[in-house]
Amino acid sequence: MKIIEDNNRMILHGVCGFHPDHTFDNGQCFRWNKETDGSYTGVAFGKIVNIEAADGALILNNVTKEDYLEIWEDYLDLNRDYEAVKRFLSEHDPKMRKAIEFGGGMRILKQDPWETVISFIISQNNNIPRIKKCVEGLCAHHGRMIGNYRGRDYYAFPMPEDLAGLAPEDLDSCKLGYRAKYIAETANMVAADGGAALGRMVSADPEEAYEYLISLSGVGPKVANCIMLFGLRKYASFPLDVWIKRVMHQVYGIEENNTGKMQDYAVKHFGELGGIAQQYLFYYAREMSKKDSEGLSGGEEAC
Repeated sequence: MKIIEDNNRMILHGVCGFHPDHTFDNGQCFRWNKETDGSYTGVAFGKIVNIEAADGALILNNVTKEDYLEIWEDYLDLNRDYEAVKRFLSEHDPKMRKAIEFGGGMRILKQDPWETVISFIISQNNNIPRIKKCVEGLCAHHGRMIGNYRGRDYYAFPMPEDLAGLAPEDLDSCKLGYRAKYIAETANMVAADGGAALGRMVSADPEEAYEYLISLSGVGPKVANCIMLFGLRKYASFPLDVWIKRVMHQVYGIEENNTGKMQDYAVKHFGELGGIAQQYLFYYAREMSKKDSEGLSGGEEAC
C-alpha cells in the first residue's frame, strides 16, 4: 500500500477489497452518513473524517498523517488481508461465495468498546435509521462538540461519566424509549471503575468477555455478540439476528429457532472468522431483501 499525504487528507493506493458502502452501511456502525457525492462522513474516537473511493484509491479527508497512523489505519482494519479471509471462507463453505462476491468490499471496523455497548443496547428491536437518530441525539445532547464539517456540527460520543448519575427521564430528548433505563444503569456500572473492566475485555478470552457483557443492564446474547465482534475484536463471535437466523434456516437448512445448532455450524465452518462471515451474510441478505430477490424479507434491523 502506498500512502500519500496531501493537504489534510491521506490518499491510499493499493488497498484491496474496501468499498465504503459495504463497510459503512452494513449494520455494524451508526455514525457514518453518505454524502451526495457518494463519500461517507463519520465520527470515531472524537475525530471527524470523510472517506471516499476514487480512481482506484481510498481517500481520507480531514485527516492528518498522525491521526491516520494512530486511529484510522487500525479502525479501518487496513492491515488485515481480506483477500485471504475471503478465500478461506469460500473454500471452507462454498455457500458463502455469493455473499462474498456481493459484499466483498466490507471491513470490520475496530470501534470503541464503550460506544458499541451503548449503540447496540439502542439497537434492540430497532431499525438502522432510527438507531442512527437515537445515537446522534445522545451525542448532541450529552457529548462535547468537536467541530463543524461541510456545514454540519459534530459531537463526540458521551463518555460513561457523562451519562452516569442521569435518570432515564434525563435521556428523554434522545428518544430512546425503554432503552433509556438500560443506558442509565449501564453507564453507572461502567463508570464505577472508570471503564477499566470494560477496557480489559479487549484482551480477555471470549468467555470472560461474554459473561461481563451480559452482566450489564440491557445486554442479552445477541447484543453481547455484536459488542464482542465490533468493539472487542472477538472475530469468532457470530451474532444471530433475524437476518442471520433466516439465512441459516433457508440456505443451510437449520431449524429457524435452533440457535445452538447455528452457533455450532459457525464454529465448525468459519472458526475464528465467524463474525466476518456473519457480516457478509447479513449484508447480502438485507440488500437482497431490498431488491425483493431470493424471497427474503424483513425490517432493517442492525447487526
